[in-house]
Amino acid sequence: MGKTTRKLEVVSPVPADIDIANSIEPLHISEIAQDLNLSPLHYDLYGKYKAKVNLAYTEVLLSALDEHGGNGDGYYVVVGGITPTPLGEGKSTTTVGLCQALGAFLDKKVVTCLRQPSQGPTFGIKGGAAGGGYSQVIPMDEFNLHMTGDIHAITASNNLLAAAIDTRIFHESSQSDKALFNRLCPPNKEGRRGFNDIMLRRLKKLGISKTVPEELTQEEVKKFARLDIDPESITWRRVMDVNDRFLRKITVGQGPEEKGMVRETGFDISVASEIMAVLALTTSLSDMRERLGKMVIGNSKAGDPITADDLGLGGALTVLMKDAINPTLMQTLEGTPVLVHAGPFANIAHGNSSIVADKIALKLVGPGGFVVTEAGFGADIGTEKFMNIKCRYSGLKPHCAIIVATIRALKMHGGGPAVVAGKPLDRAYVTENVALVEAGCVNLARHISNTKAYGVNVVVALNKFSTDSEAELNAVRSMALSAGAFDAVICTHHAHGGKGAVDLGIAVQKACENVTQPLKFLYPLDASIKEKIEAIAKSYGASGVEYSEQAEKQIEMYSKQGFSGLPICMAKTQYSFSDNASAKGAPSGFVLPIRDVRGSIGAGFIYPLVGTMSTMPGLPTRPCFYDIDLDTATGRVIGLS
Repeated sequence: MGKTTRKLEVVSPVPADIDIANSIEPLHISEIAQDLNLSPLHYDLYGKYKAKVNLAYTEVLLSALDEHGGNGDGYYVVVGGITPTPLGEGKSTTTVGLCQALGAFLDKKVVTCLRQPSQGPTFGIKGGAAGGGYSQVIPMDEFNLHMTGDIHAITASNNLLAAAIDTRIFHESSQSDKALFNRLCPPNKEGRRGFNDIMLRRLKKLGISKTVPEELTQEEVKKFARLDIDPESITWRRVMDVNDRFLRKITVGQGPEEKGMVRETGFDISVASEIMAVLALTTSLSDMRERLGKMVIGNSKAGDPITADDLGLGGALTVLMKDAINPTLMQTLEGTPVLVHAGPFANIAHGNSSIVADKIALKLVGPGGFVVTEAGFGADIGTEKFMNIKCRYSGLKPHCAIIVATIRALKMHGGGPAVVAGKPLDRAYVTENVALVEAGCVNLARHISNTKAYGVNVVVALNKFSTDSEAELNAVRSMALSAGAFDAVICTHHAHGGKGAVDLGIAVQKACENVTQPLKFLYPLDASIKEKIEAIAKSYGASGVEYSEQAEKQIEMYSKQGFSGLPICMAKTQYSFSDNASAKGAPSGFVLPIRDVRGSIGAGFIYPLVGTMSTMPGLPTRPCFYDIDLDTATGRVIGLS
């Protein structure tokens, strides 16, 4: 890979993640950047170990490389997984370990592309997302906490829009059309009125070609100035980056100054905000401006969609997000580069890191290099959305898809006892039981079949634990190959770093070099909303779909408004192919219930809510924050997982 790679001194048993991370002195981030041929002009330092890669300057660099024919794209690899236990199966760890193997042991140019973790899980039940053991992104405390502030920018932007919605309803309720218009277009010092750029956008949307305020008719003044938002139609909610179940349903407008304008609403977690999805799916600064402006917050009482630009906010949101569009450069324990960018949840959003980071990375590694990106949760959720949403907008095609599996999860899917976070594992999970493992392989087999259908080679990465027996591991490998995997590799990167994923790296390289099919999507975009939902449901094993009255109403509305051509982003539990989290293995013949259907129009997808899916997680009885503290003598974070 280059001169920046570092040799690890591993010990056994494997220490705590934070202890390993704290035992390694990271390289100055300028050394990582230099190895990618990025000069100081191409990035802005955020301390010694993080840098924002400047999108504008980097695009100039990449364009110049293209013009001189010096840099095609590298191989593109996506990492998904089987349906996980609540403990997680090491997907981020595998992503990082594979890249350490490719860069530090196989001498390949490689960039890891990861999502920024939410503080909700970090302080809640799951912990951080920097990987684990000897396959981590460092500094792991900076990675998991605040990083370069992108999620805070999203939170501020989202809540500014939420404030603008309620404020506009408030002002329209007490003012005439003329008074509204006069306040929106006040005269300047010379007594002249004018429309600014965002107002001209609204006029164009309304089919009004006039550009001088005084020329508008009384009817045109009303159309322009009065949004007439239907409070019952508002889908935009406030957000915060904390798991807080008590904010799922709240009322606003109870102050005496708001004249009794009470409205029921709620909070989502920040990473469920449409603005996060916009960041992940945008391709440039100008594209982000357009997407932010097109976000639909609800409808007028006449049934017309109301956008952020209608509220006058698209430009201001872009200003708040202008630094967030730049990916953050970090490093692994073995000194290979990482681009961290965007962090949409996979069960309630599309669950993939940004198109911008992937595209930059593919150019930087060049032909023969590797970009490895992670798709959240099981392949039924993260990989499906990677293919049908992210790849549609990016125009990129993966050369290989990895499915991460563990003996523990396969035993659960074979009928093992419930796995509960915070409780010791049942004896079934730490003693040999080949029959239980084989029974659970139906879950892995369906993930392999579904992923192969996209036209990519599938490599199974079997994440080995100390309690796994050779017979169990060999049984999984045999069944994975029988199910159609290109290869199945036993990995020990958690315990050994990149060295433990060398065989995986070799298998991935072979899979990338032997691609024979074009990318195949699960559904065409011109299919109806219901047809697309049902195509995805069929891949889950469902025999049909049941729509609530609310879902039917929303589908009809989005179709009438012209949004039926967007891809679908299912909001579904990550713990089963079905809507029932306790239905393990590969359930089939069930009817998938669609409770509601919402639109992330700016981001560019429709998202059905399956069953009782919540967009604001709650805290468990014993959250992770019990273990987190600061060593006040050294300033180091302790207890972070």
